[in-house]
Order: sequence, then structure tokens, then C-alpha cells
Amino acid sequence: MWALADSARLWPHVVEVVPGMNNLTIVFDPLQADYQSLAEQLDSGWDTVAEADAVTMEIEIPVHYGGADGPDLAALARHVGLSVDEVVKRHTQAEYVVFFLGFQPGFAYMGGLDRTLHMPRRAEPRLEVPAGSVGIGGEQTGIYPAASPGGWQLLGRTDLKLFDPTRNPPTLMQPGDRVRFKALEVLA
Repeated sequence: MWALADSARLWPHVVEVVPGMNNLTIVFDPLQADYQSLAEQLDSGWDTVAEADAVTMEIEIPVHYGGADGPDLAALARHVGLSVDEVVKRHTQAEYVVFFLGFQPGFAYMGGLDRTLHMPRRAEPRLEVPAGSVGIGGEQTGIYPAASPGGWQLLGRTDLKLFDPTRNPPTLMQPGDRVRFKALEVLA
């Protein structure tokens, strides 16, 4: 998907390409582009573009788990029947893939979460989740780039700046990137 997105960005009259979790949106100039030609390019692209062609990064995210930074860690551990240390171990052992960016600039929806750590979002979202909060929402993990309301289960927090409009690109993570979390500390 990401390699095809990179390829489609170079097609004539394509204005924007947005990879989603399981889709690809291609915005094109309808006055200039030939819709049928773009559709044919898209069809043939699935067969010809290899995932290995996509440029991805490997990113390590240092995390302070538990305590005030991870107010839901103990509840998650109880929910899944594991110790806090085992939850952190499983969260840090997995390699995650950034599926797509959404919700707010730089918020990466990541797949690869250990199945035993899947947990529904909170019944009542928080009015303010601090920037850098690492959470679980269903089958995914993610990091809030900025303070905002949110309903994910919060495990910890990172000090990394995930979105910086002066950086190029402004988001730390891009679709297709590989991510690993590293525990700096674990507080019960």
C-alpha cells in the first residue's frame, strides 16, 4: 500500500495521496486527469509495486510506563490477567507498523499489538490526554502528539516530539515505519 502510494504521488495530475489503514485515497485534478487511465494505473500498480520499494524508518520510542504517565496500566494488567511488568514486557517486545496517520497531526495508528493486550477504548473519554501519552485502543497502539481529549487506555508517556511543523516531514512517523517501544521506567 505504501509503495503504491509513493508511486501514485508521481502520476500526472495527482494532487494528493493518502494511505489509510486498509485503503488508498487518490485526489486528482478532474479537469486534467483521465479517470480511466488513473484507474488502470491503480489496478496495474497492485501487481507491479513491491512493498520493499517503500521507504520506511525504524523508530525507537522511549516510554515512562505507569504512575501518572500511565494511569490505565494497572487496570489493563488486571483486565488481561497479567502483571504490570508482563504487560510492559509484551508492549515493548512487539515490533509495530504505522498503518496510517490520523485523528490529529502525527497521531500514528500502529498495528502489531500482542493479542493479549487488546483492550477496548474507555467508556468515557478523558477531556485532556497529555502530549506524548502512549495508549491502546482496541487492537492498536498509538501516541498522542498533542494534548487533546481521548479515549484510549494510557500505559505511559514519551518525551519525544511527534509533530513539529518546522521539521521536514513534520511528523516523526510515516505510514510503513517500524516502531519499537523501550521502557525507561515502570511504576505500578
